[in-house]
Amino acid sequence: MRSMETPDTPENAAATAEDRAGESAADHPEEPGAEATGIAAQDWDTAAADPQYRAAVVDLLGALAYGELAAFERLAEDAKLAPTLEDKAELAKMASAEFHHFERLRDRLAAVGERPTEAMEPFAAALDGFHRQTAPSDWLEGLVKAYVGDSIASDFYREVAIRLDADTRQLVLQVLDDTGHASFAVEKVRAAIEADPRVGGRLALWARRLMGEALSQAQRVVADRDALSTMLVGGMADGFDLAEVGRMFSRITEAHTKRMAALGLAA
Repeated sequence: MRSMETPDTPENAAATAEDRAGESAADHPEEPGAEATGIAAQDWDTAAADPQYRAAVVDLLGALAYGELAAFERLAEDAKLAPTLEDKAELAKMASAEFHHFERLRDRLAAVGERPTEAMEPFAAALDGFHRQTAPSDWLEGLVKAYVGDSIASDFYREVAIRLDADTRQLVLQVLDDTGHASFAVEKVRAAIEADPRVGGRLALWARRLMGEALSQAQRVVADRDALSTMLVGGMADGFDLAEVGRMFSRITEAHTKRMAALGLAA
């Protein structure tokens, strides 16, 4: 993993945060000289012959699909808090991109013979609970939540993606692509802090709360789904063990610190 300095300008800060966010182990098989092994070197048809692996992937796609649907709904709702028509339109555009991601995951589940609603159902209560507990009170909190909270979830799924078959990994990484919220959030939050430095303290506390809630949610999702947790700790995939799971969450925490710096907030 490359080490980076957080630059001083909002534009470079946004780029740094997004570079770091996508810089998980999930990207390593595609680097020159890196070679996928085990399940990561197989296609879906081959890997899915293992029923436990298939169950883990269905869980993963179900969780992702419901997360994208919830993100669409939340961004559409947050658009109501936007201070200008331009901001409202920008959030609506991002919400549309999230719904397109949901459609791709839904269609993939259907294509492999699964019922999308049944695959999503086990994750609805946990994700809905997370969003209830972290409902933003204003426009800026909504931006920070979408940037920080969603990015933590994306980091987690990117870490998981390295252990997926090639077909599923490609889909997962594509639906985790930034919808444009990163640079938008950085610009707006930094401008608000510059206009009123007191805003920074409140938003920093808010972001820390989001971090704790998001990590707890990710851990609950894994713990509640046997096939998914088995894949993470190495029951089906080579190279992952309990110690590596701990390092994975450390990398996610480090990426969060980078994003906080990009926003101009203290971690």
